[in-house]
Amino acid sequence: MTRTLVAILALSLAACGESSAPKPAAPTPAPQATAPQAKAPETKAPEAPKPDPNKELAAKVKRALEGEAKIQAAGIDVSAAEGKVTLWGTAGTADERKRAEGVASKVEGVKSVENKLAVVKGS
Repeated sequence: MTRTLVAILALSLAACGESSAPKPAAPTPAPQATAPQAKAPETKAPEAPKPDPNKELAAKVKRALEGEAKIQAAGIDVSAAEGKVTLWGTAGTADERKRAEGVASKVEGVKSVENKLAVVKGS
């Protein structure tokens, strides 16, 4: 029996020694190149609207008229187009009408003044 035991042991050891080394794992394939993804369009914040130079000039003239104590600027509207300013509305006297035109003509950016102010007696 000892011989049988030795033979079994010898066979067991031999079987362990003869076993082939484990095969290396198959190499992992390189990631396949995918088609480049289209970039999402860049969204930009909407730009602030550019100020209208005509409106800005009209506002400057209106502020200048409001700054004059002898002019009732509340009765005067101002429009502008490419440096040409038009005064609309009413003035209490011919002197006030003339003064409004003079004030408007001195504002920076004004090239000419069209005075359409009507003189209203008794205002």
